[in-house]
Amino acid sequence: MPSNKTRNSLARQWELLKLLPTRTEGKTAKQLAEGLIEAGYEISKRQVERDLLDLQEFFGLECDDDQMPYKWRWSFDRPADLPAITLAEALSLVVVEDTLKPLLPLSVQRALQAKFSQARSQLAMMSKKSSTARWAGKVKTVPTTLPLLPPFISEEILEVIQNALLLDEQIEATYQGMSDKVIELRLHPLAMVTRGSVVYLVATAKEFSDVRLYALHRFKAATRTFEKLKPLKGFSLDKYIADGALQFGEGGEIELTAILSDELARLLSETPISGDQLLKVKARQWHLKASVLDSWQLRWWILSHGPGIQVIKPAPLAKEIEKTLKAAVAQYSK
Repeated sequence: MPSNKTRNSLARQWELLKLLPTRTEGKTAKQLAEGLIEAGYEISKRQVERDLLDLQEFFGLECDDDQMPYKWRWSFDRPADLPAITLAEALSLVVVEDTLKPLLPLSVQRALQAKFSQARSQLAMMSKKSSTARWAGKVKTVPTTLPLLPPFISEEILEVIQNALLLDEQIEATYQGMSDKVIELRLHPLAMVTRGSVVYLVATAKEFSDVRLYALHRFKAATRTFEKLKPLKGFSLDKYIADGALQFGEGGEIELTAILSDELARLLSETPISGDQLLKVKARQWHLKASVLDSWQLRWWILSHGPGIQVIKPAPLAKEIEKTLKAAVAQYSK
């Protein structure tokens, strides 16, 4: 088994080969050393020159020695096609792996699996020598709500749905909604979005034009039809999300007025609830005014802060929150 020193030298030289240009006049040893240092290797210009001389014969590297400093590049007749990834690429893959997987077609995931594994192995190998390689272990994204484990999604069904999205085709589906009623649907897939731990298909059904969300884990069956989907003129996924579809609301925008606790007021002063948010102190109380989407997500947010917020307007929303809180209290008072 090769020693750690040998493995580190091989990794460094592989990284060096990746830095060499193929179509420009070339790079100097100093420039290549700077690139390796940025990638996390401790190396001198002299060591790079020795590496280049070692690699020149095996990889057909060209050295322009007509002027100082010498410049190195790949030969035109021997282009670089290395089955390796740079340290920067390895770090990027490891950091985004969990985010990318739910959004990529299964065929692409399978193709990338070897790259993900290679990236993890490369970072593990270099972690003792390179501070950059240790970066992935020092950063993490965590949800602001109670983390939920992702529901099971049939891989067979997922592949049918993803292929329909790729090919702009309709699907025949068996779907079980929140009411537990199982229905048969002809769907026109438009997009796929991930919200928390749940993946949704954005689609229209049958000949209707209203866009709806279908949780992938609730599909009981999905069959390819080989028929092109019915185009939805003017549909934009970005606009669909911006209009609040993923907040589960169709009520449009409202002006929320509320009284806040000191703690919640401070939180919103740092992370506003909207671009036009106004916070003012009146009669020793914090008052909030903000334009927000009338949605279930808004209600969940208000209820999550309990006594930290009192909704004043709109009046129907205030009544709804009051009714929900009273029902919650009633359950605990039994």
